Amino acid sequence: MNNIDSANVVTYGSNAIVALQSGAALPSQFLTFMLGEDQYAVGILHIKEIIEYGSLATVPMMPDCVRGVINLRGAVVPVMDLSARFGRGQSVIGKRSCIVIVEAGGEEKQVLGMLVDAVNAVVEIAAGDIEPAPSFGTRIRPDFIAGMGKYNGRFVILLDIERVLSSEEIVEMARGTAAVA
Repeated sequence: MNNIDSANVVTYGSNAIVALQSGAALPSQFLTFMLGEDQYAVGILHIKEIIEYGSLATVPMMPDCVRGVINLRGAVVPVMDLSARFGRGQSVIGKRSCIVIVEAGGEEKQVLGMLVDAVNAVVEIAAGDIEPAPSFGTRIRPDFIAGMGKYNGRFVILLDIERVLSSEEIVEMARGTAAVA
């Protein structure tokens, strides 16, 4: 097990910790995307690929935020509708809608898809331009926010992808959906 020197641990906001294993430069690249009028970002190290929105196979008795599954080169990948996950209702599919394939889950890596309205760009946000997440006033749960990044004079919400895509929480929601049915 690696001993992590406290000089190599950086806190993004109040709850997301990025451990630098090799003493390399602080990860500062984020993929930005839109959900409605709001701009969000995820650390580029979680991103595997971005694919065009295609047909999804629906899975019975899943929570509204699980839109379905796709076949990604022979692997079954669940697709989460981030808009529904944030309590805004299901996304309306448009020309720029796409699925961002991410890897999350700590040691037990899990590949998931996130349905987003549009992907913008990969941007650099320095550690000094990341502020703690506000405890109120956001349209999503505060524990989903790793921090607020300043980019081009605007704030970008940096998501704590481990919390947003928490498989334990999704399983609990699915059990609740099955119990109601």
